[in-house]
Amino acid sequence: MKPEVLVVTPMPGGSQTAIEQEFTARKLWLAEDPAAAIAQWAPGIRGIATTGFIGADARLIGALPKLEIIACFGVGVDLVDLNAAKARGVIVTNTPDVLTDCVADLALALLLATARRICAADRFVRSGGWNTGTFPLTGKVSGSTCGIIGLGRIGAAIAKRAAAFGMPILYHGPRPKADVSYRYCADLAAMARDSDFLVVACPGGPATQNLVNARILQALGPQGTLINISRGSVVDEPALVAALQDRSLGAAGLDVFASEPKVPAALFGLDNVVLLPHIGSGTNETRNAMGDLTVANLRAHFAGKPVPTRVA
Repeated sequence: MKPEVLVVTPMPGGSQTAIEQEFTARKLWLAEDPAAAIAQWAPGIRGIATTGFIGADARLIGALPKLEIIACFGVGVDLVDLNAAKARGVIVTNTPDVLTDCVADLALALLLATARRICAADRFVRSGGWNTGTFPLTGKVSGSTCGIIGLGRIGAAIAKRAAAFGMPILYHGPRPKADVSYRYCADLAAMARDSDFLVVACPGGPATQNLVNARILQALGPQGTLINISRGSVVDEPALVAALQDRSLGAAGLDVFASEPKVPAALFGLDNVVLLPHIGSGTNETRNAMGDLTVANLRAHFAGKPVPTRVA
């Protein structure tokens, strides 16, 4: 008998095919009544294939008595109830490393787009503005200071890219890293004051909820720019909107939001913010690799082997 796996949403490319070939895939997204489908399938479900956008809450975990593993497509597992999983002895995996480069690339793209006002310049040309005037001068990136919140895999990759632009690097986290030469800042507000760009690259979840609040944004100031490719929950969104509106914060480049896909409507009319639909890992190559790793975790577990990327 193939192990039964609850698949909450379609996986990319070949990974969906692999799941259907190697396991009995219960496709939740096709169910007219998801709750009824879960109740029907619950006695046999041993695994969940989910995403960082959807996760697995305590109710779902509790509804599956034979659950052994939650394989999360994505690096963030803040929407997986890790306490509930631990209490049940359920393994939780994610897909780190394979998305690091694309997310770091996008962070630099947002940094450049906000500093050089790439989107506004594009609109200027398309609207015919260049025929009657010149585009306003923008800010320089090279030599500006980049402060990074969270120097994990993605934060370190962002730092490497920013350093290639000649940017001095500061970083903030729970503790200094022994193997890096960048300057550690225990005080986030002080780092924000010393930064031209503040890049959020830390995990989401309760520990970092509203870590970037009005005080931090005020410290970053009217010449500063916030870049967030982490989780919307890390930034106090109403405070961010207010700071962008009154120009007490210079600009922002955002790939994530507190209540995705809902974006504060007040941001739509502002010319000092670049808005993206959470596409940090959104390349064919990376999403396929993430899918492959999701399947690899399920495959290893049900073969009685250690899973490649266990987080809990």
